[in-house]
Amino acid sequence: MLRYIQIPLLLAALMASLPVAAVDLEKGKEINGTCAACHSDNGQGGKKGEYPRIAGQQVKYIESQLKNFRARTRVNIPMFPYTQERELSDADIKDIAAYLTGIELDTKMPTYTGKEDALTKLLMAEKVMIIPRAEGDLDNGGKIYQKQCAACHGKAGKGRGMFPMLVGQYTNYLQRQVDLYLKGDRPHDEEGTVGVLNGLKAQDIQDILAYLTSIQEPKE
Repeated sequence: MLRYIQIPLLLAALMASLPVAAVDLEKGKEINGTCAACHSDNGQGGKKGEYPRIAGQQVKYIESQLKNFRARTRVNIPMFPYTQERELSDADIKDIAAYLTGIELDTKMPTYTGKEDALTKLLMAEKVMIIPRAEGDLDNGGKIYQKQCAACHGKAGKGRGMFPMLVGQYTNYLQRQVDLYLKGDRPHDEEGTVGVLNGLKAQDIQDILAYLTSIQEPKE
């Protein structure tokens, strides 16, 4: 009997020792050609937040949201045609997520040497992501954020694991997602339709959004 038990254990050990399939960043870049129509070539998003920034986002979060779109557990009509399995396989999702998370956007305007032509200057400027300051009480927003949000989204708002980066995201996009959470149209991660956001006042949420715009870190 022991012999039969050992065989599956051995197989499991062998499978665990197999190398994990590497992501294909070139394939991810190719897939991003489709995403760029709305989210821009650099994943900055567009139309001042109608389409969110996805560059530099947490890889696990991107993967999970693409799968949610595909399964329609997160309803987004424009995304559905692009995330059906025949269009975007699990391998494709890993490739595009890895590619997007590796894009780093500057948070201050570039310094030109004077030798750049107009197109080069334009391309350099397009890689800058500066979110305008939102109005609100920064002290209140900071206190609430660090107490209620930082455990999941990180003290600097850069996210961790399955929880998305918030800093550097369009304020009106974040507000729109908050509204969806509060209406129960979008689950707030593992909390379901009721969570931390439901216990906050509208002004508190505005203060948090203002605080997030205040902690963007200019790249030296």
